[in-house]
Amino acid sequence: MGRLPPAEKLPLALRKNVRDDWDNNKADLEKQLSEILGTAWTIDLNPLAIWPYHNDGYAKESLGSCIKAYIDGAIYQIKYIAGKYGDDFKNEVNTICSAHIMTLDLEEASPPRFSYGGCDVQDGKLRLLFVESYLGSNIDYCCQEDSLTKALNAAPSDAPMSYVVRAGIRTDYDPKIGAVRKQIADLLGKPEDAVTLNPNFEASFAKLTSDASVGGDDWQTNLADFTFRYFDALAYQMKYLQVGEDELVREGVLEAVSTNEYAFRIVDALKYDSYCECDVEDGVLYLQCTPGNFGTNIDHVAQKLMDRL
Repeated sequence: MGRLPPAEKLPLALRKNVRDDWDNNKADLEKQLSEILGTAWTIDLNPLAIWPYHNDGYAKESLGSCIKAYIDGAIYQIKYIAGKYGDDFKNEVNTICSAHIMTLDLEEASPPRFSYGGCDVQDGKLRLLFVESYLGSNIDYCCQEDSLTKALNAAPSDAPMSYVVRAGIRTDYDPKIGAVRKQIADLLGKPEDAVTLNPNFEASFAKLTSDASVGGDDWQTNLADFTFRYFDALAYQMKYLQVGEDELVREGVLEAVSTNEYAFRIVDALKYDSYCECDVEDGVLYLQCTPGNFGTNIDHVAQKLMDRL
């Protein structure tokens, strides 16, 4: 079914409800949204275009109240998510939704992407979407974290990695990798800033995006955490080999890994193992796996470290 034409005019009682519950609250709602996201946002929607999709429920008799409830629910969800992730989340939303406009519209994808409603980003606008025949149903969930995350991730972007991967790096890698780097540096008897851990996120993202053996997008959620775990497995193996206590083993590591750089990468084929392995090239120790086995047997990535020295 195509998009319905806008209503020419609403009944008087309905116009009053739109005026009292929507028009009179619009400016305050825009202010709330702008304060949460730290930049000026507007709300742009057309009640006449929304009302033709009413059923016998909420929107038919109380369109203004219904519209306000959608916007209230979205603001509540965004405020909640911003409270969890702070300025990084706000900056992402403001960048991806570059028009700084929130709107309410019909979900036109066939089949619908949502059961009742959801959201997406189109032309830089954050669109709250209702499925035909479900206007007014499950209003508060349009912009819940899962839906908003998918919308931000699917939005067109010039960034080299997706929103989900960038967010994962901030939460699952950056706060934890410093402790692993320090542990490796201490084992080697080196100052922390002398040791480099190179995650190669952009290269991994490109490889996993383009490789046909990788199914679905779950890897995007796990990219940062799995990469951290590969480095953590290296630190564990170095401790197991007593790098910090056995001078001969420590000298072997320092001689082989002459650059003091430890890197993760995804390669087309492995040399020594089936799932993951370590290898030394040009003084760099690489922790590596193939695209189809990314995240498999992570703890074994450095188990043959002694053989590579």
